[in-house]
Amino acid sequence: MNNMNAGLNMSTSQRKIEHLKLCSSSPVESRVKGTGLEDVMLVHRALPEFDIEDIDLHTNFLGKSMKAPFLIASITGGHPDTGPINAALAQAAEEMGIGIGVGSQRAAIEDPAQAGSFSIMRDVAPDAFIYGNIGAAQIKEYGIEKIEDLVEMLDADAMAIHLNFLQEAIQPEGDTDASGALDAIREICSLDIPIIVKETGAGISHEDALLLKKAGVSAIDVGGAGGTSWSGVEVYRARDRKDVMSEMLGELFWDFGIPTAASVVECNVSLPVIATGGIRTGMDIARSIAIGASVASAALPFVAPALESKEMVLKRLKLMMNELKVAMFLCGCQDLHRLHITPTVITGWTREYLELRGFNVKEFALRSDRSELQVI
Repeated sequence: MNNMNAGLNMSTSQRKIEHLKLCSSSPVESRVKGTGLEDVMLVHRALPEFDIEDIDLHTNFLGKSMKAPFLIASITGGHPDTGPINAALAQAAEEMGIGIGVGSQRAAIEDPAQAGSFSIMRDVAPDAFIYGNIGAAQIKEYGIEKIEDLVEMLDADAMAIHLNFLQEAIQPEGDTDASGALDAIREICSLDIPIIVKETGAGISHEDALLLKKAGVSAIDVGGAGGTSWSGVEVYRARDRKDVMSEMLGELFWDFGIPTAASVVECNVSLPVIATGGIRTGMDIARSIAIGASVASAALPFVAPALESKEMVLKRLKLMMNELKVAMFLCGCQDLHRLHITPTVITGWTREYLELRGFNVKEFALRSDRSELQVI
């Protein structure tokens, strides 16, 4: 290995731990916009007509049965200190019967010694839905064979290709050559494994969702604005190294992107949709599913708990699942199918945005299971 590559390996690995520390200790969430989920109202049913204990959260996602419609989104890996964190997260996911993703596996390509910080997830969670993760820029660089190695590293159930060109544009070391990304994704879709394409905080538009569907992806993770701002994370990194240009760019684009709720609706192209970006409660999960998501996911709420223990991660997960059950109970939804079709009112900025984009939000408000209603 030459010195240049050694320096690159150190840079990627060090960046991993810097990101993790910043997310656990600094305000990195959206400052101006919300997720748009605050504009989504589930219509209350005063007569649920079932016991809350009978609510069924089970779902099937990309061929894998899960006990609840939730994934712990990609957080970390690629540095020796991240192995125990990934172990705590994966053990919690295994116990809860939900899914989980790893952080970008780029570091393991550049330095195979880092592979253990990722593969530990499968070691401790043999039955969980686990997805791998690599950037669109890296699949162009490394090709399909390296991606197969990443799948094998985790015995992955799916592979996520992340789109983070906003963050790349802020980083001085970022890869801003987006040419050929769609062709590279199309090639990766030839693999015998579900391919998820995920944004990382700026959302995905209807136009891009259609392109991704045509390319052959299996699911879309909207990664909408309203949660962690990776542009914001880069502000702190730039400030530490006194990089004024990157800091100013990061400040300007801190809240750039399509909020999560709007992006979920934008991505309604008959593919499974993952609602990510500012999901913090079970109510957020319920609202996301009611407007079209198949499952929801979040990362930031589990960073600090994972630094403590598996038990702290479980505590947060159990709270969110209880919140989801209460939300479903109060809108009369005993299972996720009912939640997908429950009447849902979209108001405020999100309604204005969606209507200007040509979506009929009234359709959400007028939905109902007519077989349950008796006309008098």
